[in-house]
Amino acid sequence: MSGKNKYDRVAFRDAPSPIEQELKTVFNLNDPLTIFDIGSCEGEDSIRYAKLLPNASIYAFEPLPKNLERIAACLKKFPDLNIEAFPYALSSQSGKAVFYVSSGTPPGKQTEDWDFGNKSSSLLPPAKTKEVRPWLKFQDKIEVEKKTIVEFCKERGIQEIDVIHMDVQGAEIDVMEGAGNLLDSTRLIWLEVSSLELYQGQPLKNEIETYMKDRQFKKMKDTVKKASGDQLYINSRFTKAIHQRSLFEQLTTWLKSAFK
Repeated sequence: MSGKNKYDRVAFRDAPSPIEQELKTVFNLNDPLTIFDIGSCEGEDSIRYAKLLPNASIYAFEPLPKNLERIAACLKKFPDLNIEAFPYALSSQSGKAVFYVSSGTPPGKQTEDWDFGNKSSSLLPPAKTKEVRPWLKFQDKIEVEKKTIVEFCKERGIQEIDVIHMDVQGAEIDVMEGAGNLLDSTRLIWLEVSSLELYQGQPLKNEIETYMKDRQFKKMKDTVKKASGDQLYINSRFTKAIHQRSLFEQLTTWLKSAFK
């Protein structure tokens, strides 16, 4: 995003995905993939995936009504992209739940092109969040509908998920528990991870890493710093297939060169 305003919706949406190279390594970009964007906020990441992977089906999950309105407005600009948005908070159980709504703007960073405060809402009440970001406010609570990945996939006839992108403010393991055995066939998981208890009772970095290892996922990328960041995991069941494909592609390239 060099030369572009970091706090600009269009610039953010049009920037490459931070895991673009890994997606290109693991998948053929024209494959008919299934991608879950969980905690989609304003839908920018869904649009990134849809542009990079034109035959993918993107399912965006966002329980906050104002964010859903922004997703809908954004998708009107891209009617050809295969993205559907759903008003659910994915979790380990279905039902109704309290959702803690965040808001606020850092001092001196007021801008109409970026909403700083709408990205930290959670099913969990805040803990050290306000210590790390004192400008954040949690003044409102709403009731939202929770749904499990298993239930949603059953309703939609989805047999497997290729990529899960999660930004769920402490509900990471709950979301994966709600996926049941579908997690075993998921190839990539990109999720936000915290080193501090930003939300009450949330799993921290070490717990996430242990959980992922136990589910046979290998960490590929880690941007977690003092408070939080992101981690990318690949399902170990697929690493052998990727290696074999890479060797085949190398051999094909060599043969084409040798017989020119």
